[in-house]
Amino acid sequence: MRRDVFKERAPQKFPVLPRVMAKIKLLLALTSLAVCTDLLDGLPYTYLQSGKFTRHKEEFTEKYFTQTLDHFNFNDARNGTFSQRYLISDKSWKKGSGPIFFYTGNEGNIWDFALNSGFITELAVQLEALVIFAEHRYYGSSLPFGKDSFQVPQIGLLTVEQALADYAVMISELRPQLGATRCPVIVFGGSYGGMLSAYMRLKYPNLVAGALAASAPILSTAGMGDSRQFFRDVTTDFEGISPECGDAVREAFRQLSELAGRQDYSQIQAKMSLCKAPSSAQDVHQLYGLLRNAFTMMAMLDYPYSTHFMGNMPANPVKVACDIMLSGPDLLVNLRNTAAVFYNATGVLECLDLYSLYVECADPTGCGLGSNSLAWDYQACTEINLCFESNNLTDMFPAMTFTEKERERYCSKRWGVHPRPEWLGIQFWGDALSTTSNIIFSNGDLDPWANGGVRKSLSSSLVAINIPDGAHHLDLRGSNDADPVSVITARRMESKLIARWVEAEKTRLQHA
Repeated sequence: MRRDVFKERAPQKFPVLPRVMAKIKLLLALTSLAVCTDLLDGLPYTYLQSGKFTRHKEEFTEKYFTQTLDHFNFNDARNGTFSQRYLISDKSWKKGSGPIFFYTGNEGNIWDFALNSGFITELAVQLEALVIFAEHRYYGSSLPFGKDSFQVPQIGLLTVEQALADYAVMISELRPQLGATRCPVIVFGGSYGGMLSAYMRLKYPNLVAGALAASAPILSTAGMGDSRQFFRDVTTDFEGISPECGDAVREAFRQLSELAGRQDYSQIQAKMSLCKAPSSAQDVHQLYGLLRNAFTMMAMLDYPYSTHFMGNMPANPVKVACDIMLSGPDLLVNLRNTAAVFYNATGVLECLDLYSLYVECADPTGCGLGSNSLAWDYQACTEINLCFESNNLTDMFPAMTFTEKERERYCSKRWGVHPRPEWLGIQFWGDALSTTSNIIFSNGDLDPWANGGVRKSLSSSLVAINIPDGAHHLDLRGSNDADPVSVITARRMESKLIARWVEAEKTRLQHA
């Protein structure tokens, strides 16, 4: 679900609309710090948010926790430990009584989430909380087997269950070390991390008093949704700006398909500014995937201000993209320049390399690049069900299927595994959640992941908060002058509920 920020290569020739690119560059220049880049993952370590609050790496101390390799097999010959990274901030904590806010890290470098989840640290000031961001095993620098972590069979210890057990053990051991045994724990997470925060409340209610599961597609990833939903909702975002925008994208892909049908690969290379001309149907399929991924990312990250989260994005990137798509008569040139909003926002690329900018994997919405993409591909081949398709009928993209059979063939060849399509629904309850409590399911209406999650409240403590004008877990981001009223309201509701859970858990712990 989440992608590493795009790694920029050496400049090559890639013409774009000068006025549009100048506007994008200006927006980025006004809001960006010099971004330090992790050479392995390609993820930004710091960013400057143009608003009331600024996040800095200095807010957190980076530490490592000695974690158990395999929580469930006592006879595992490999059983041992590894170093799991976590970030901690006690700047606002009322030691010994303030709550613990614990972020259940997801598929990437933990710094990227800590520096783009300002709501948690803002709420920590209000409730005098200790803040911990824990990195997920096999991501970032939390590699159980070092450079061999992505080999078979070593990668077999990458499961949702192992990750949850990591967090449970970490919470259990850190609390007494920090003098926090009577401090309520609230877990937070966005996207896959939001799924994990909900699962933590389900599986470890003895440790976790409540959970904020932001943009958590716990139903669709359990195979309980419509395979057409995701790319249909991406399309809806662009058509919401203008129906003509969706029409223009459809027609551009039709023209591209026509060129491919004639095997006019040189023309495709020229129009799309590709570094190398396609030479096969597979290359064209790769191009379709790369272009569809750009629209996906712009829909997910359709924030009202410029960001450096999962890539460099201007404010309101969906509107920027539609303006480009409708900017002139040559729709293929427009399509190329629209893709540049995601792949070439800083303008340093002069051509698109089909196979280095986008990697096809078991997640049709994209696995990203680098080592994190290997871990996510494996998870999408085992427990996380992401069989989404575009069909050119309910969406504006070329017909590209990804059925259970296609997933099984790919995963068997790539990892030697057979997916378990219904396992998440069995293991983590699917939609039968009514017997649990204290979970907030927040979703933004602009987010294509939203309709794969819980959109209706199930009880007074299983609360769905829907955010008009909100993109992918916008509510977890820090306050910004450009925030829509809907996300300000959502954060207030979340704050009140969490404060209530904290007080109830304090009372319970005192009586215990």
